[in-house]
Amino acid sequence: MPQSINPATGAVQFEVNEDTGADVEQAIASAATAFDSWKRLSFAHRTTVMNKAADLLDARNEELATMAVMEMGKRLAEARAEVTKCAWVCRYYAEHAQDLLADSDRPTDKSKSYVRYLPLGAILAVMPWNFPFWQVFRFIAPTLMAGNVGLLKHASNVPQCAKAIEQIMTDAGAPEGVFKTLLVGSSKVEGIIRDPRVKAVSLTGSGPAGAAVGAQAGDEIKPSLLELGGSDPFIVMPSANLEKAIATAQTARMINNGQSCIAAKRFIVHKDIYDAFAEAFVANIGAMKMGDPMAEETNIGPLATRDIRDELADQVERSVAAGATILVGGKPGDGPGNYFQPTVLADISPDNPAATEEFFGPVALLFKAQSAEHALEIANHSPFGLSSSVWTTDRDEQELFINEIEAGCTFVNAMSASDPRLPFGGVKTSGYGRELSREGILAFVNTKTIGIQ
Repeated sequence: MPQSINPATGAVQFEVNEDTGADVEQAIASAATAFDSWKRLSFAHRTTVMNKAADLLDARNEELATMAVMEMGKRLAEARAEVTKCAWVCRYYAEHAQDLLADSDRPTDKSKSYVRYLPLGAILAVMPWNFPFWQVFRFIAPTLMAGNVGLLKHASNVPQCAKAIEQIMTDAGAPEGVFKTLLVGSSKVEGIIRDPRVKAVSLTGSGPAGAAVGAQAGDEIKPSLLELGGSDPFIVMPSANLEKAIATAQTARMINNGQSCIAAKRFIVHKDIYDAFAEAFVANIGAMKMGDPMAEETNIGPLATRDIRDELADQVERSVAAGATILVGGKPGDGPGNYFQPTVLADISPDNPAATEEFFGPVALLFKAQSAEHALEIANHSPFGLSSSVWTTDRDEQELFINEIEAGCTFVNAMSASDPRLPFGGVKTSGYGRELSREGILAFVNTKTIGIQ
């Protein structure tokens, strides 16, 4: 049963009943019916709905941000910024969708030949709790503007956020069936994927969840898009602006209480500046104030669930047992709530769990590199390949890292961040496909070739 539990206190706020099989059937049938009319509406009509959704997100920012804090524990300032970013992605696609989906002329020996991008139908979104609004709206905006309709299976610990998203789309003027939240457990996902009225699936989540969903969609010969975990490298070379790199490293690791797939997790620092970086970085991490996520002075709030906190503690213990050194932190917080101390681990060997596992919480992993090539070797010694950040003003080093880091994104002298104007996604076990920008709106369309003699 979906539960809303305050991560800062552990108190159950309320429980909601799961949708029944009949509820799910009705939602899928309504989506299939709605698609027939929604796909024929003009871009102007869809734009009106999406812009209205953006306006409602802005108007309800404080209410929605507070809801996210109370359900999954992120700091209030970050929750406000998340809702604002959702409004941005809605407005981006409202403004640009028609141009992004315009016919593309392809001259051949025909009198006219071109490519047209047509919607597929009902698309299922399986979404996580860590950015309970952003992850969903970056799906909604391109998917609905392309003429598709959406079904949402959100994480079970954020049911209020899930229902609030549906309410925003309804209040924005989306017709019945165009977007619907399904309050169901993970065991119901396969049946929804296999329903012939559902045409594709997008999942943001863990590797095992992605493997299962990708296999089920593949078995049905349906498109899938997977944005999975990450253990992003943050490489710092001697030519970097060290002060800026250190300050950004703290933000890049601790954003969202350390619970972000795209967060920097492995800090790979050249030997010539390693000691200076480590001393300042550890001091900054150790000075962070852990506490109530609603308080403006708090730097680190609780993790979303007790299981996540306990798993992180186990990872740290296993890493230390395998030879890693705790430079600061390393333990769960005292008292109620799912708190874990901001932590830095060093002396991590290639076979240490910290070298290859994703740490989904406020734990930074520090590595010393002997050269640019060694930094690259450490960066690629990971099953993940979501994003990366490199800090160097040397042009040759920039090109080396851009070309050779195995990741879907590389940011130079900046932290990784998703942006509606740029495609986002990973390689290796971080998934496949791209969200956002032009690539994102083309993820769930029929790229149809037209030839006229």
